[in-house]
Amino acid sequence: MAAIWAGIDAGKTHHHCVAIDESGRRLLSRRVANDEPELLELLTDVLALGDEVTWGIDLADGGAALAIGILLNHDQPVHYISGRAIHRVSESYRGEGKTDAKDAAVIADQVRVRRDLHPIRAGDETVIDLKILTGRRMDLVADRTRTVNRLRAQLTGIFPGLERALDLTNKGPLTLLTGYQAPAAIRRLGAKRLETWLRNRKVLRADQLAETAVEAAERQHTSLPGEKLTARMVHTLAKEVTILNEQVAELDKLIEARFRDHCHFDVITSMPGLGIILGAEFLAATGGDMAVFGTPDRLAASTATAATPTRSSSSPRPRWSASACPPPCRRRSGTRADSRPATRWSSRSSAPGSR
Repeated sequence: MAAIWAGIDAGKTHHHCVAIDESGRRLLSRRVANDEPELLELLTDVLALGDEVTWGIDLADGGAALAIGILLNHDQPVHYISGRAIHRVSESYRGEGKTDAKDAAVIADQVRVRRDLHPIRAGDETVIDLKILTGRRMDLVADRTRTVNRLRAQLTGIFPGLERALDLTNKGPLTLLTGYQAPAAIRRLGAKRLETWLRNRKVLRADQLAETAVEAAERQHTSLPGEKLTARMVHTLAKEVTILNEQVAELDKLIEARFRDHCHFDVITSMPGLGIILGAEFLAATGGDMAVFGTPDRLAASTATAATPTRSSSSPRPRWSASACPPPCRRRSGTRADSRPATRWSSRSSAPGSR
C-alpha cells in the first residue's frame, strides 16, 4: 500500500474528489453531496486505497466547513490551496476545459508535489467566533458605505450646499435629515427652533449644526424638480445609515468582549497600531496560531507586507512591490479597522452633531 493524495473541489451543494497515487494516476474520481453520510463514505473509500492519505481543498470555510470538520475529526492532514492558485496552475495541465473533476485532480497533484501549502487546523471557539463577528462587521461597514454614498447622491440632487457642509456618517446630521431635507423647510423653521428640535433628540452641539444648516439653506432659494420625492428618499436613507451605525456599534461591543477572552489579547493589543477591531481581525485571519506560517517571511507574505521584486523590460533595475494578496489580507495588514468613508469632518472634533 502506498501514499495517496486526495483533492477536493468544494462547492455549496456538492464536492468532487479525486485521489491519485505517487505517479499521478487517478485511483478514484467521485462527486459527493455536501452531507455527512456521503462524506463519511468517501473518507472510508479513500482510506482503503492506501496507508497514508494527504488531503487538499480549495476552500477553508463556508461550503467546505463540514468536509474539513469530518477530516480533522478523523485526524486526516488537510492542506489549503486557493482557487486563484488552482486557476493559474491548471493551465499547465492537459485539457482546456474547466470541470470539477479536473480542478480536484489539479488540487491532488499540487498537494503531492508542493511542500509549502498551509495545513488547516481546528481553531478554538474564540477564534471561530471572532471570524464570524468580524466578517459580519465588514459586511455591515460595506453596506453603510454604499448607503451613505446613495444618501450623498440624493441630497446633492436637491440641496448640494448642505451635503458639502455635513458629515453624513455622524448622528447629528443624520438626525437632521430624518426631519428636514429641503432648504425651504429649514429656512421656515429658523436656527432657534431647529436647534431646539435637535436638542430634544439628544444631538450634541445642536447650535452649531442648526447654524450650519440654516446658512446652507439661505444660499439656495431655488426649488429643484423632484424635490419632494427625493426628500423622502433622503429621509429613508438617513434612517438606514442610523440603523447600520447602531448595528456596527453593537457588534464592536461583542467583538471586544469575545476578543478579551483570548489568551493573546494583551500581547496583540500591546503592539502599535493594533486596536480591538484590527487585533480581532488579525486573530480571525491567522487562526491565532503563528506556528502555521512556519517562518516570519511566510507571515509577511500572507499579509502583503513583504516586498517582492518585479522587473520590466524597459527598466534595467528590479522594482519592489507588495506581495499579491486578497483584499481581506491587505485590509487587515495596512488599513484602518473602521472603514468609514472618508469625509471632510472626519478629523475635526468640533464637527456639528458628531459624537
